[in-house]
Amino acid sequence: MTTQALLRLAWRESRTARRRLALYMSSIAFGVAALVAIDSFAGNVTRSIREQSRTLLGGDMALQARATFPAVVDTLLDSLRANNIATSRVTTFASMALAEPSGGTRLVQVRAVSPGYPFYGQIETVPANGWSRVHTESVVFVDPSLLVALDASVGDSLRLGQKMFVIAGTLGNVPGDAGITAVIGPRVYLSDTWLDATALLKFGSRAEYDVVLKLPVALTAPASAKRVARDLRRRIDPKAAALQEAQEAAGEARRGPGGEDDAPVADTTAKIAAAAPDTASGLISGVVRTRVRVRTVADTERDFTESVARLADFLSIIGLIALLLGGIGVASGVNAFVSAKIDTVAVLRCLGATSRQVLALYVVQSAAMGLVGAVAGTLLGVAIQFLLPGVVSDFLPIDVDLALEPRPLILGLATGVWVSLVFAMRPLLALRRVSPLQAIRREMDHAALPREWKDPARLTVDALLVSSIIGIVVSRIGSVRQGLYISAAIGGAVLVLWIAATLLIAAARRSTRPSWPFELRQGIANLHRPANQTRAVTLALGFGAFLLSTVYLVQANLLSRVQATSAGSAGNLLFFDVQDDQTAPLDSLLRARQHPIVQQTPIVTMRIDALNGRSVSSLMADTSARRASWALRREYRSTYRDSIVGSEALAAGQWFADPATRAKLRATNPDAPFEVSFERDLATDLGVALGDTVTWNVQGVPVTTIVTSFRTVNWARFEANFFVVFAPEALRRAPQQYVVVANVPAGPAIAAVQRDIVRRFPNISSLDLTLVRQTIGAIVERVTLAIRFLGLFSLAMGVPVLFSAVAATRRARLREGVLLRTLGASRAQVARVLLAEYGALGALGALTGMVLAFAGAWGLTKFVFKDPFEPAIGPTFVIAAGMLLLTMAIGLLTSRDVYKETPMAAIREA
Repeated sequence: MTTQALLRLAWRESRTARRRLALYMSSIAFGVAALVAIDSFAGNVTRSIREQSRTLLGGDMALQARATFPAVVDTLLDSLRANNIATSRVTTFASMALAEPSGGTRLVQVRAVSPGYPFYGQIETVPANGWSRVHTESVVFVDPSLLVALDASVGDSLRLGQKMFVIAGTLGNVPGDAGITAVIGPRVYLSDTWLDATALLKFGSRAEYDVVLKLPVALTAPASAKRVARDLRRRIDPKAAALQEAQEAAGEARRGPGGEDDAPVADTTAKIAAAAPDTASGLISGVVRTRVRVRTVADTERDFTESVARLADFLSIIGLIALLLGGIGVASGVNAFVSAKIDTVAVLRCLGATSRQVLALYVVQSAAMGLVGAVAGTLLGVAIQFLLPGVVSDFLPIDVDLALEPRPLILGLATGVWVSLVFAMRPLLALRRVSPLQAIRREMDHAALPREWKDPARLTVDALLVSSIIGIVVSRIGSVRQGLYISAAIGGAVLVLWIAATLLIAAARRSTRPSWPFELRQGIANLHRPANQTRAVTLALGFGAFLLSTVYLVQANLLSRVQATSAGSAGNLLFFDVQDDQTAPLDSLLRARQHPIVQQTPIVTMRIDALNGRSVSSLMADTSARRASWALRREYRSTYRDSIVGSEALAAGQWFADPATRAKLRATNPDAPFEVSFERDLATDLGVALGDTVTWNVQGVPVTTIVTSFRTVNWARFEANFFVVFAPEALRRAPQQYVVVANVPAGPAIAAVQRDIVRRFPNISSLDLTLVRQTIGAIVERVTLAIRFLGLFSLAMGVPVLFSAVAATRRARLREGVLLRTLGASRAQVARVLLAEYGALGALGALTGMVLAFAGAWGLTKFVFKDPFEPAIGPTFVIAAGMLLLTMAIGLLTSRDVYKETPMAAIREA
């Protein structure tokens, strides 16, 4: 038979089964839709990031620091401006805002910007063009949510520190800001002209300082910008620049040739050198190192792209499971299709068709229907990607320009066709064994379609199926190791569901009792009849219940953890940035109102200078030891005290000796290192052991310590927790500020305290921990919205799979219905038999999926979120009950012809 004849015969023969085969292949459409939607949206976001990367940064390059820039940077910036390189400053910090008309207070994110910012994009305000007033008048622009929280309106007065401003309008789109930041704290934008007048930034205040540069057009190309950034780093901090260049060179040596063109850029070095002549020598004074990051547009683009890729990889796992679930539906549906084609195949064999020709005929049909399902899924995925921005737009700092991405469409289409074909091949192979005698001597379906476990073709298809799944997972995750782990996890879930279904079949065979009602006995017996769909329905239903329940359990656990830790915290009102001379009057004010202070913690800023006598620079250059570079570079905000607090537990070593013993030892040896306790995970990242010495740069003064203990810290507690705790004598005389925690009755009392504190001490910020709990809850809710969307998508995926699984045994149930009706059973009795069967299947699938969900949620909570697992049993049973009802409804809907048709009509169809 020629190929043309085979295709023509496949087309003609499929006329009686196209609708049914298309229904089976629709199982694959939802999985393809999930993958296409995720990949297309990720591609659109990545492209938008690439196009708007300068808008994200606000310029062509930025200098960033968490402390005021040293004089050498100010000199460098003056020289850059003299060379026609525009600069603009942005200072970001948290502060309390007070609305004078209403007396409302709120912790806000203040951003003080200088003229020119941003160089790319524009800050949108309501009213339009209102931003032009910001540098000439003492006005602020705020998030709309702040007006609601403060019961204020545009035109009202807003106090920030010692300065009164007028609310000139509300903020719309701000380049580089994601909408979700307003949930953490409403934004307030003002001109840095008024920053000193607020008197908010004092000793120890936390603030982020940025300078954005607009380079000449000749220097904006990636290679040119990279060279400019390198020269700036050398001018600002030669030692750190040399270390970074050595690390980059080592990385490029490992990657090999083929990187960016390193051809010299005309006048680049000369421009930067002219901008900052002879300043390098003044960059490091004493033991204080300048901590300034130089970021380019390429750095910003890379960071955002990697974040989007990680999110897409995570969501793709759900899409992959939906796709594999669709494969199971295809296998069930094609199995039903094969059973209905036994007579046709037998006639074709009698007419001389070979087993290979018969197999090719139906493989062509299945491939064509698989293509139809994949095309439908691709179109659905394209439609869904246009809905995703409404779900996740708050988390994106860019405007996503949606467009069709060819690569995700082609990959989704090819993956869908391949998965549908490889899953369809397994039941199709049985057609090779159909004997021509079936045309005149019809046997039961399972006898007419013999399946031998040792069949080489079947073993080959099984190996191809498993390797295809692993290959798809690995290719999408991008890591062989993680791909194998995920494949093993999926295989483990399938194995658990398969074992549960097998146990149900065994239990159904042995557990029926004569005393049970007839309908129940017959329904349970259907679970172990030949060609039953118990395993297929359990897999489809169990996976859907597994995904939905896991998402809900993780979300519920995170929220309950936040609520529990908030309730268990020492107080409910937190004050920070409290200066040394403000602690006594703050204490008096609170006690006068009978609000007890439950915690008053000193904070001292510092950096690590050396470990066991080795400087930080030499430790970072040493690649033989595994140390986290962030832990060596960061600024620490540490405390001192004599005892462990409730959020800590001693993990190793011994706590500090009592004050009298320490004083006696200090008198004996005044130069002995001070005792210090490290948080256990930080000690691991630094490679620090008990007895090691750590030298600290405490605001220019070296302090040597010895590690005497490790602690575990419950960071979820809303209290002042620290990586490092010192013995009191080490830091008692150091410049410091305080964090104060008080117990204040919720409601008007908190608002009154915050208002009065802001008026008397404008620099002190306060935080209502009840509001924090609500904020975290809102963030978690928004994050889980996208995951719930895909979870519900997977549930929708299970519907056609269940239809396919039920249809796989339609002929057998028709015969059974004929027999029952002939023996006198009523339609209601037949319906109750089906109800008992699908009730048992639904209960098994839902409960097994729920057990898997508890295991999955426990693993995520314990190993990813590092929290104890507290299961939400009640709501999970509600999800299981919903899945049970869905299964029973689909079973009755699909089998309605079994109990509605007359016996004679059913006999003719059977």
